[in-house]
Amino acid sequence: QLQLVESGGGLVQTGGSLKLSCQASGPTFSEATMGWFRQAPGKERAFVAAIRSAGNTFYADSVKGRFTISRDNAKDTVYLQMDSLKPEDTAIYYCASTWAVRIYSRESYYYWGQGTQVTVSS
Repeated sequence: QLQLVESGGGLVQTGGSLKLSCQASGPTFSEATMGWFRQAPGKERAFVAAIRSAGNTFYADSVKGRFTISRDNAKDTVYLQMDSLKPEDTAIYYCASTWAVRIYSRESYYYWGQGTQVTVSS
């Protein structure tokens, strides 16, 4: 079992930056692929980024070049550095874990955090 707790959300102006953290507790963090998803009001939860245990990273086209996912296995933590934020990035951001090959689909993720709100003002 893996418990996930996100932090770092908040209110930021367009063009600003935020760094989200996801603290994991459980014995299997280092083996898991960790992902970030986001859900805006009235929209489905969507893939943002993922990082495999070996460090390979994957991004949604909408955030490529602006967001950076990383992990520190010694601290059981995954991060999402968000730069050049836009109002359309406003959403609740969720951290999740998977051991599946399909890393873009939310159905592949088994454990989820409670989410952290990110609001980008124009």
